[in-house]
Amino acid sequence: MISITNFIENFSDFNSDESLQPWEIIDNLETILVEKFTHLDDDFIISGETAIHKTAVIEQNVIFKGKIIIGRNSFVGANAYLRGPIYIAENVKIGPGSEIKQSIIFNDTAVAHFNYIGNSIIGNRINFEAGSICANHYNERKDKTISVIFNSEIIKTNTQKFGALVGDDSRIGANAVLSPGTILPKESIVKDWN
Repeated sequence: MISITNFIENFSDFNSDESLQPWEIIDNLETILVEKFTHLDDDFIISGETAIHKTAVIEQNVIFKGKIIIGRNSFVGANAYLRGPIYIAENVKIGPGSEIKQSIIFNDTAVAHFNYIGNSIIGNRINFEAGSICANHYNERKDKTISVIFNSEIIKTNTQKFGALVGDDSRIGANAVLSPGTILPKESIVKDWN
């Protein structure tokens, strides 16, 4: 069993159900966010399914689809594409032209321009350099079910969409690709692809 709190220090503040595995959290993210919407205070501006903190900055031509929460002092660059359900915590920077799909991104994380993050849980103080990808699906395989490797054990997720669990203080280099089912402990470094 993977305990997300070993990867992300404040995860229990987001979801106290420690019995859920990372891919189960992602599969149930819509339900979790519906509940979170009921507890948002007046510092959030709610429009349809999107709740944006008053201190957040959203540049032009950002597309929002689905249930989305964007926290205090966060930034979403021009032409970004956010496909919910998505939870973006505090002081997060999403660069121009990036796409985020069905993911959780924790405090002080930066996702530079032209990145893709799909069906993932991204910890605190992570840096994704430009052009990096967090893939969430095996298009090329006959059996598309995603497995993860944890403590030298292969765990079947029983889902076809799961990107990564990235632990706090990790660094993902420019143009790097995280394969579906990637599990990275705290302070991991994935070098630039060149």
